[in-house]
Amino acid sequence: MLKLARLEYKKNNIAKYIRNACILALVLCLFLFAMVFLGIANDPDGTLDAVEGKDTVSVQIELFTSISYIIFTGVMLASFIISAYKDKTMQLMFSYPVKRQKILVSKMIAVWFFNFIALTVTKLLLYTCIYIGARSLPASFIVDFNMGNISFYIQLILKSIVLVSMGFIALFAGMLLKSSKASIITSFLLIFLTQANIGDFSLAGNPGVSVILMVISLASAALSVRNVETRDLI
Repeated sequence: MLKLARLEYKKNNIAKYIRNACILALVLCLFLFAMVFLGIANDPDGTLDAVEGKDTVSVQIELFTSISYIIFTGVMLASFIISAYKDKTMQLMFSYPVKRQKILVSKMIAVWFFNFIALTVTKLLLYTCIYIGARSLPASFIVDFNMGNISFYIQLILKSIVLVSMGFIALFAGMLLKSSKASIITSFLLIFLTQANIGDFSLAGNPGVSVILMVISLASAALSVRNVETRDLI
């Protein structure tokens, strides 16, 4: 399985995605640094333009990384899997003496693992950048995290697992509708569902919602590979 996943990286030019992930991390770092320390989120009178409960650094980091990687994961899954069906390269792979299910799962693992590592590293970079900046610069947002606490890293990893796994929901929608666009549109809908506010209410950061989303994600992954041995190509 791991050998097939490495083959997927080579076949899909993973260097391109590594470059894009690095650019994304740099842009997010510069943007959040400017938000927290340079006052770009402040009103003209100097007060922070943020609702109560959204005026912490961790909320901002989780928001922007979540938006970025829900889309990034959805795009990669669409490219690795749905586009492979559309351009007939999947048909060629299914002619190999390897189970279709194993091939499809290897693609899903390849995308999941890459985005999990990229998201985790990006978050660590952002938190480290803000942590260093807060030691010498006044912050507009409340610096509410402790990088010296092991629970910080446990939560970071768990949140990354849930977020990247949500990409399987977008994949299932794309395979069901036989469209890469459907997968990407579903990614945007997931952003609105999980990150948008209705007044003071938001699903973001809710442990119960995270559990439900993880269950739905795993179910979507299972449904995506179900009957793949006999299902017609897209």
